[in-house]
Amino acid sequence: MRIHAFHRLYQDRLQRSTKPFLARGSKIARCSFCHVPQAHCLCEFQPDMETHVAVMLLVSENEVFKPSNTGRLIADTVKETYVYQWHRTEPDPQMLSLLSDPHFLPILVFPAQTEQDRERQLGAIPQLKGNQKLLLIFIDGSWREAKRIFRRSTYLASLPILSIEPEQLSSYLMRKASDEQYLATAEVASLVLSLCGEEKGAEALHIWFEAFKESYLLGKSRLKPMLDKPALQRWQAYQQTV
Repeated sequence: MRIHAFHRLYQDRLQRSTKPFLARGSKIARCSFCHVPQAHCLCEFQPDMETHVAVMLLVSENEVFKPSNTGRLIADTVKETYVYQWHRTEPDPQMLSLLSDPHFLPILVFPAQTEQDRERQLGAIPQLKGNQKLLLIFIDGSWREAKRIFRRSTYLASLPILSIEPEQLSSYLMRKASDEQYLATAEVASLVLSLCGEEKGAEALHIWFEAFKESYLLGKSRLKPMLDKPALQRWQAYQQTV
């Protein structure tokens, strides 16, 4: 299994935490990497593929501890993923350096809601110059947290926006969003990867997300176990093709 930036942020926050994070399902014994119940650990099936884009995740205060988080699935799939804890007044210097690095073309993925947002909105993925690489930036948190991070981060204010307006409702059943159109971070990333021409990465992330969702839900006692795990079987079959 590949240890990536999301795992490292989780371990760092865990070491610095003064009290346990208690949420629904906190009493379930979980793998500390994939965060599904230990009996259904997915780590041995982690994706191992190459993409031609980089990703940055800005994670809200408690999101890193939530077992239902799907940002880690992006880091599983896109090997060049940078993960930072969000701070309004003290942003990580390495993160700021990446945003200004001419090697990257940073694009903030967020729905344009105001006229000012729409002035920054991209109509298409820009052409890269030389050896530039797309740096796709996702805000990883609840919809309320994501809006707050978007509005209060001055270092994001000048970045072009890629606005995703999905026609289909989210298939994410682990957390009920206040807005029924709200997608899980991994679902948004899968759509964006497809728009960027990363079809293999988009497909892999979508199937991996379904396998994660299946194993996560197996930890809920009110649900009848699906011991054959069809979503995981589909992922394993897909791994044989890439």
